Amino acid sequence: MIIAREKRKNNIAEYVLYMWQIEDLIRANRFDLDQIDRTIIQEFDQPEEIKQEMRDWYKDLIERMENEGIKEKGHLQFVSDIVEEMDNLHEMLIHDPDELEYVQAYNQAKQSINDLKSKSQGTASGDIEAALQGLYGILMLRLKNKSLNPATQDAQKAISKLIALLNEKYMARKGSV
Repeated sequence: MIIAREKRKNNIAEYVLYMWQIEDLIRANRFDLDQIDRTIIQEFDQPEEIKQEMRDWYKDLIERMENEGIKEKGHLQFVSDIVEEMDNLHEMLIHDPDELEYVQAYNQAKQSINDLKSKSQGTASGDIEAALQGLYGILMLRLKNKSLNPATQDAQKAISKLIALLNEKYMARKGSV
């Protein structure tokens, strides 16, 4: 909750990846709030009122995931809505003649994104969701101390650059709204 709040304010792409990780943590803990409290919340050095706020946050996410029918797979609707907003902005930027830096970054990442889309078996609805899924997969590999082959490292660099630029544009637009 604390981390999510900070990421949402400062880096929307990191926020999405973090929320996907939280969804997976909830699933790994079998939607058991007591287990989440023991294994996650109690590990934070925070006052009890903050820990209670965290419990409430996790409880709300558990209820949402159950209500949205995503206990085994899928993403929370509000997170998917952010990804869709990012993808809409991406589509606008790649067709904007004034966004040369963004278009160049997209062209460098395009093949890797297309590869990710074909590997996603239809779970990625657009370029940005595929790119984020790829970055999330790399994050999971790193958490397991797995090494990346050079092609994956190159793809990660290109996709990360694109997502960083998109994040800047997204956050600037959200700040001006």
